[in-house]
Amino acid sequence: MTRLSFSTPIPSTKGVAEVKSSTVVSCAPRLSLIALSVAALWLSGCAIHPSPFTDAERAEAAHTDHEAMFANQPPLAGPVTLDEAMARAIRYNLDHRVKMMEEALAQEQLSIDNFNMLPQLTTAAGYTARSVPLSSSSQGLFTNQQTLSQSYSTDKTDKTFDLGFSWNVLDFGVSYFEAKEQADRVLVLEQRRRKVVELMMQQVREAYWEAAGAQRLHDRIGPLLDQAKQALDDSRRSQQQGLRSPLDTLNYQHALLDIMRQLELVRDQLEEAKPRLASLMNVPPGSDFTLAPPQDFNVPSFGMPVDQMEETALERRPELVEARYNERISVNETHKAMAKLLPGIELQLGTHYDSNSFLYYHWWQSAGINVSWNLLNVLNAKNIRGMANAELDVAHAQRLALSMAVLTQVHVARAELGARQRQFELFKDMNDVDQQILQHTHNATVANAQGKLEEIRAATSAMMSELRLYQSYGELESAYGQLLASLGLDPLPGKVEGNDLAAVEQSIAMEEKRWTELGQASGASGAKTQ
Repeated sequence: MTRLSFSTPIPSTKGVAEVKSSTVVSCAPRLSLIALSVAALWLSGCAIHPSPFTDAERAEAAHTDHEAMFANQPPLAGPVTLDEAMARAIRYNLDHRVKMMEEALAQEQLSIDNFNMLPQLTTAAGYTARSVPLSSSSQGLFTNQQTLSQSYSTDKTDKTFDLGFSWNVLDFGVSYFEAKEQADRVLVLEQRRRKVVELMMQQVREAYWEAAGAQRLHDRIGPLLDQAKQALDDSRRSQQQGLRSPLDTLNYQHALLDIMRQLELVRDQLEEAKPRLASLMNVPPGSDFTLAPPQDFNVPSFGMPVDQMEETALERRPELVEARYNERISVNETHKAMAKLLPGIELQLGTHYDSNSFLYYHWWQSAGINVSWNLLNVLNAKNIRGMANAELDVAHAQRLALSMAVLTQVHVARAELGARQRQFELFKDMNDVDQQILQHTHNATVANAQGKLEEIRAATSAMMSELRLYQSYGELESAYGQLLASLGLDPLPGKVEGNDLAAVEQSIAMEEKRWTELGQASGASGAKTQ
């Protein structure tokens, strides 16, 4: 007798899980492919293409820049004195503005470096949400059997908040030396600005007197050219009529044309003088302004003994002061390199919050200390120290070499000033002689004792002699400014009472008077001692 039995199969949970798992696995590539396609489309839409400026944008930028170049400065209200020209150069010159902005930028960087020395105070907040609970089970280490059923201890949604305070002692030490280096870099940029101002004042002196000579002689070139052209036309008419020998007529015309060529060259020089001065003062180059130079040529002199000049230059020259700051930066760089060899100690304090309902305490505080040390740096300590000391030695050697160059510049500037003084006296005597020749020639022409050519030649020679006199005085003023710059004597005091143009102009006049008295007093003292 055969016995049949039927039973209803019980679904296996494992099988169901396997089916679901296979379904998820089969869907995963599709989702990944869709995500990659969407990302590719998004990236292709965000591709960057070259975008040149349009003509309208360039025109607008040019107009804006042109207005910004001369904005926020008062217009020229009258004749410009030398002190006002210097004050405008210091106050509004664009190159000087760049140096001032670089100094301000370095000061801001110093503020950032000082802030970096503070401990870190960080806050963080988060929110997470899951589609299913974060469930898990455990498996025996030796039996490989599941020991716990699926369970979870985290909500599907969770909110967290952390407020932490941390301080790394090593980072503080490194940041401290970096801040000291940055403070010295601020002072370095200040010395570079001093150097720019000294060079700019030297250029203003020379350009001002060249422009003053151009202003004085500008109205005399036109009448002379007209007179020479009239004489040339008369000579050509007489040549056509055959009134004089052809060779004499051609020599006469050649002399007139040579005079006209010289006058045109002089006019070109005069046309370039004022735009150069306007550029230094940051005045629009096409501006029409007049100068108010002193009536007499005051020959500058500086009688300080040579040994005192050398001492003053070594003490005050901005390049040497900058080199000393760079040497101090190298010292701090050595300290920073040695600090990095020490172990890092980090202190931590914090308060935390977690909204997980399975937690008993949702708020808690924590404290800790971490110590880390790169032991390989200890093995490399000798090399690091050696490199730092070598950098310090290089900085010291550079300062000594620069000191020698400064002393040479002092002697060269002193000799240059003496040479320019002698040349100016010669040009002054030559100008006096040429003016007397012009007067006698004019009288002879009026009396019909000689032709127009001699008067035109004498007038041209007198005018060019006067132009060379102004140019020579400009070179003399430039040499005087170069001597002051070689000694490190600034055109402005360390602190100016007020920031307006009048205050700067007054400070320049007072400081120049101070340096003049210093040179005269030192010269008198040196002569008395000798």
